[in-house]
Amino acid sequence: MENQTQPAVKIPKMSKTWPLIVGAFLVVIAGVGVAWLLFSKVINKGPSSVAAPGSKVTATEAGRLDPKIQYHDAIGTIVAGGIGNEGTHHLQRDGGVSQTVYLTSSVIDLESFVGKKVRIWGETLASKKAGWLMDVAKIQVQ
Repeated sequence: MENQTQPAVKIPKMSKTWPLIVGAFLVVIAGVGVAWLLFSKVINKGPSSVAAPGSKVTATEAGRLDPKIQYHDAIGTIVAGGIGNEGTHHLQRDGGVSQTVYLTSSVIDLESFVGKKVRIWGETLASKKAGWLMDVAKIQVQ
C-alpha cells in the first residue's frame, strides 16, 4: 500500500489580509460618522446671534444697558470700516465727517446693521485717530 497523504490545504494569502482590510474599512466608516455628527451639530446651531448671551435681540434692537453705567448715544447710519485700526464700523451722522462716530462692540454684531439708520448707546473709548470712538452696548433701528 502506498503512503498517501492528504494534500495540504493552502490558505490563500488574501485571507490573512482580510482582518486588516475590514479593520481599516471600519475605522474609515467610524471617522466619517463622527465627522458627520460633529458637523451637523455645528450647522444646526441655527442663525448666529447678533448680540451676546443675555442681551435683548429682536428684528429692530440688540444689546442691553447696564443701569450702573452712564452711556452716550448717537443716531446715524452704520457703515462698515473703522479708521487707523480703531473701530470695525462707523456711524455717519448729519453734519459731515467731523460728526462721525467710530464703533466697536464686543456684545453686538454690528455687521447685521450695516446700511440701517440706528440709534446706538455705548461708552466712549480713548483713541488716537478717531474723533469719537464708542464701544456699543445697545443698538436700535430707527
